[in-house]
Amino acid sequence: MELKVEARNVDMRKGWQEKIEEERDKLIRHYANFVLHLRVTIEATPGYKEGGYEVRLVATVPNDTVVVKRWGEKVHPLLVEAFDVLGLQLKEIVRKKRNNHKGVKAASGLPGLKASGKIRRLFPEESYGFILTPDEQEVFFHESSLRDVAMDDLDEGDEVLFMLEDGDKGPQAAWVKTASA
Repeated sequence: MELKVEARNVDMRKGWQEKIEEERDKLIRHYANFVLHLRVTIEATPGYKEGGYEVRLVATVPNDTVVVKRWGEKVHPLLVEAFDVLGLQLKEIVRKKRNNHKGVKAASGLPGLKASGKIRRLFPEESYGFILTPDEQEVFFHESSLRDVAMDDLDEGDEVLFMLEDGDKGPQAAWVKTASA
C-alpha cells in the first residue's frame, strides 16, 4: 500500500505519525492488497466554526475511492475515528464486491472459461485496468496478464478476450488479449 501523509498549516507531530502508521498496518492486515493508495491529510482549520483540525483520508481501492473527513479540536481522536469509519466503509465495499463476484460467475460462466468484453478503465501508471463484460460486470486485470499486447497499446473501449479466474478480491482475468489478435 502506498502511503502519503501531508500536514497543512501545522507541523506533523511524532505521535500523529505513529498513529497513522499503526492504523495503516491494521488496514494492511485486514485488507491486504485491497487498498492501493492511502493519503492522510491533517490540516489546521482556524477559519472553520469548529476551529481546530480537519483529518482527511483518501483510500484508493480497485474500482473505487473512499474519502473520510473529520473535524475537531484534537488530531489523535480524529485519526482514530476517521480510520474506524474507513474500516467500516472498506468492509462494506468488500461485502458488495463479494456479492457482485457471485453475479459475474453466474453471468460470465465458470472460472477458467474464455470470455469477451471491452476495456472499461485503464490505470497504466499503476499497471492495471478493468474489463466490462456484456452483462455490465467489471473484471480486474493486471498488466502481467496481458498476452501479445502492451498496456500502452490498449485504449478504453477496445474489445478483448480473457479468461476469468477467482482472485483474492473477486473476479480477475488470468490472461487478456485483444479480440483481433
